Amino acid sequence: MKISHTMFDQTSQLIEGGLTVAQVSDFDQKSMPLARKHIDQFIESVATRLSNIKNGVLLEIGPQDRSVVRNAFSNFSIETLDIDKTYNPDYVGDITRKNSLILDSTYDVVVCLEVLEHTLDPFAAIRELRRILKPKGYLLLSAPLNWRIHGPIPDCWRFTEHGFKVLLRDFDDIEIDILETPNRDLFPIHYNALARCNKSKKIRDEELVFRFI
Repeated sequence: MKISHTMFDQTSQLIEGGLTVAQVSDFDQKSMPLARKHIDQFIESVATRLSNIKNGVLLEIGPQDRSVVRNAFSNFSIETLDIDKTYNPDYVGDITRKNSLILDSTYDVVVCLEVLEHTLDPFAAIRELRRILKPKGYLLLSAPLNWRIHGPIPDCWRFTEHGFKVLLRDFDDIEIDILETPNRDLFPIHYNALARCNKSKKIRDEELVFRFI
């Protein structure tokens, strides 16, 4: 595959050994802590709302060495799944495929933060997360929109609120939490989403309704 680049600001990249090396922009450096705070506040808010769940079981997808979910959801039994075994997850698996070691309707909560954009098939990923959630269980998602290509590679997708509506069409009580880009309308930095699992719902394309912006 041939890749060509058009650049209007040649100072934004360095050349090392004949290879183009991307530099982190001022915008990205300022946005990163905002996005992290946005995620952390979302986790803490939802954890507080769900603090009355007794004997709950939570699965976190791709947590690596982050502990914010484990600390916030201290009243839950927490398991982890990752496609990479580096961080010793409870399950090594791909959320775009059926993970046969996990039974249907196992979890009260599934947390999938900053993962969907790296999957090869986000629709298949949502189907698998729905399968392993209990009826009326909670799905927490997050993903960037106005953000640089980043690891772990591949970084395949960006989702708007309309995209989340399509991905979560068969869920109930969808809540979208938007981190706006300063001084730029209609291109948020980041999204969080919360939804409840409905095992029987099946929305057709023509039934989808989108918020006018």
